[in-house]
Formats: sequence, C-alpha cells, structure tokens
Amino acid sequence: VQLQASGGGLVQAGGSLRLSCAASGRTISSYHIGWFRQAPGKEREFVVATSRSAYSTYYADSVKGRFTISRDDAKNTVYLQMNSLKPEDTAVYYCAASVSLGTRHELYGYWGQGTEVTVSS
Repeated sequence: VQLQASGGGLVQAGGSLRLSCAASGRTISSYHIGWFRQAPGKEREFVVATSRSAYSTYYADSVKGRFTISRDDAKNTVYLQMNSLKPEDTAVYYCAASVSLGTRHELYGYWGQGTEVTVSS
C-alpha cells in the first residue's frame, strides 16, 4: 500500500487543521493506521492509532481530547482532525499502515511522505 499525507500548513495557536492520509495500491481497510510526528531535533513520536474497522483507538496523552482520528474506508482515506493546536504540536506528521496494532513506529511497515504542521504562538 502507498500512503500520501496532506493537509498540513501554518496555523495560529488555538486553531484547527485536518490532515488526510490517502491510500493507493491496496484498500486501507486492510490495515491499522497510525499517525506519528517528528519535530526538529526530536525523535519520531506516536500521536494516534486506529484499528481496522476502528474498533480500537489509542491517543498519546499530549493530544487526547484535542485530536480525533477517523477513517473512511470507502474513500480509502484516514483523517486526523486537530483542534486547539499548540506551538508544541509543530512537527512533520506521518501516517503509517500496519498489520499489527500498536504505538511503536517499528510496527508500521508502510509510511507516507509526511506533511508539515506549524503552529505559531
């Protein structure tokens, strides 16, 4: 499966963005999907993951209550709605697909190219 993330941009603190992760090559319904982010000079960190059919979802504590992941298997796309954005959310955001559900990036074998999110204070 190939993944393409989009929707990043520059937003003021308190604002919102919606990221999209579009799949091609195989149906996204076959995979658990995660979002990760990497800020400059920092390691890649887990943001959220959703299982196939969305029966389980895990959020990092830092985004819980502000970010929401959803999937539209008919459109072969997963979304990340980000509200109440903070400057510390600034990072390149990556979507990834896995056949195993989890929060460790090593589980994910398929990665999109990343989309940059910048939150100004």
